[in-house]
Amino acid sequence: MAQDSPNDVIKAYLQDAIAAERNFETQLRQFAREGENELVQRMFLQHADETRLQHERLSARLKAIGGSPSTMKSILAHLLGAAPKAGQLFHDESERTVQNLIIAYTVENSEVAMYEALAIVAAAAGDSETEELARSIQLQERQTADKVWSQIANAARTSFIKLERREAAGEEARRAG
Repeated sequence: MAQDSPNDVIKAYLQDAIAAERNFETQLRQFAREGENELVQRMFLQHADETRLQHERLSARLKAIGGSPSTMKSILAHLLGAAPKAGQLFHDESERTVQNLIIAYTVENSEVAMYEALAIVAAAAGDSETEELARSIQLQERQTADKVWSQIANAARTSFIKLERREAAGEEARRAG
């Protein structure tokens, strides 16, 4: 079994990051079309644009070190990326925004960890350019996670109030009917 060179390891980490970012860009654009909270929709759309720029920067770095994005990793990322949405099947439509925020917060924090690993591997291999890129994107992901976090409480409260009002209206209709 052949040993991977440090450059091959960095290429693999970059391919993973590109696949993850492409998948998350797709999810964010979908999230931006769901729910009723325009502020959150704009936040998702803005981060989708930032995510596109991130995977473009990662792709450029990968190309610079002699690699190319992995089609198979991108396909797998998109297939696996649909799994968190399956949990929404059991939630009311009014809860869509809060569920999307929870997914986004989880993904942002997993990306912070992913970029930590990339930065450490790049540093160990002496690839300061990839390390700096990873740290730069990691900082953006931390900031976005904080923005997403700041929206969860309000979205959950709003969702609960809508559900409570709908239930009260239904109860009133049953008594009147």
